[in-house]
Amino acid sequence: MTDRPDSDLETLAPEDAKLATLARATRARTQAPAGAAVRDLDGRTYAAAQVDLPSVRVGALELAVAMAVSSGARGLEAALVVADDLPDVAPVRDLAGDGVPVLLADPAGRVVDRTTT
Repeated sequence: MTDRPDSDLETLAPEDAKLATLARATRARTQAPAGAAVRDLDGRTYAAAQVDLPSVRVGALELAVAMAVSSGARGLEAALVVADDLPDVAPVRDLAGDGVPVLLADPAGRVVDRTTT
């Protein structure tokens, strides 16, 4: 189930605004079509951009979750993706289980969709 809140960086909780800032900056810096950031249970954040190489393609959310796992994260509190569409949230669910919020933001940081795992 998704809803479409009218939210932006000013109305997001500070921790979620940080995710939006990281995802937007990573996407812009790499000029990738998507950027993502996740927050683990210890409050650490991981940001990643979509990777499109001839030999490997990895979505931004997938890569952010993989970075969290490779750093020892045992779960996630939240995820945010800056992209045209909400990606499959299975990687978040695989690590963190059900009930984790996943937000979709536009390039300006406005949340345009949200779901939970």
